[in-house]
Amino acid sequence: MPSIADFESMLAQGRDNALLRFSLGNEYLKQGDAAKAAEHLNRAVEHDPKYSAAWKLLGRALTETEAWLEALVAYQQGIAVAEARGDKQAAKEMTVFARRIEAAHNNKTLGLKSGD
Repeated sequence: MPSIADFESMLAQGRDNALLRFSLGNEYLKQGDAAKAAEHLNRAVEHDPKYSAAWKLLGRALTETEAWLEALVAYQQGIAVAEARGDKQAAKEMTVFARRIEAAHNNKTLGLKSGD
């Protein structure tokens, strides 16, 4: 199985694409570096805005960095993409995650100000 170093090497060789960025994001997330994962996952969805799995993983990475509103936006965009593609399971999962963030925000447990 390729490692982060392998993926970074491919990136350095100019093989920048959505799947490579998704793979890097996934590996960084597994290693506990959610911020680095989010960077790569953001690039994955820039390369392919219809990549529902990348939106879902981006939402997770942003949640782990406590970037609540950005995570919510990623999930909402991912839900729209998944629904448009007929990926009901991914849409359902992201809806659950988005609702958790919304509920926490509504309960003021995130420390967010009104209008954020």
